[in-house]
Amino acid sequence: QVQLVESGGGSVQAGGSLRLSCAASGRTFSSYAMGWFRQAPEKEREFVAAISRSGGNTNYADSLKGRFIISRDNAKNTVYLQMTSLKPEDTAVYYCAANRAASSTSPYQASYDYWGQGTQVTVSS
Repeated sequence: QVQLVESGGGSVQAGGSLRLSCAASGRTFSSYAMGWFRQAPEKEREFVAAISRSGGNTNYADSLKGRFIISRDNAKNTVYLQMTSLKPEDTAVYYCAANRAASSTSPYQASYDYWGQGTQVTVSS
């Protein structure tokens, strides 16, 4: 089992940047593909980005390409989401998730086996 803890959220003005981190417990972090999702108020949770076990494959929501970058450090059991040029519509709770299918970069929530509790990101105009 994997436990995931997100951090790095906060409040930022439009145009600013934030880097989210997701720390995983256990020695098998490198066996999992990882993903980031987000849920805005009164909206369904949506896919943001995913990265394969090795970090060699990534996948992004089309609307976020060029502004968000997912990366991972297997030695630190951590996956990151670098967010730039933030917009008010990026305001949401951001969740990281782990997928046992190590080579997957699935955008589907059902593909993920473990979830963190989320971290709030608020972007003001």
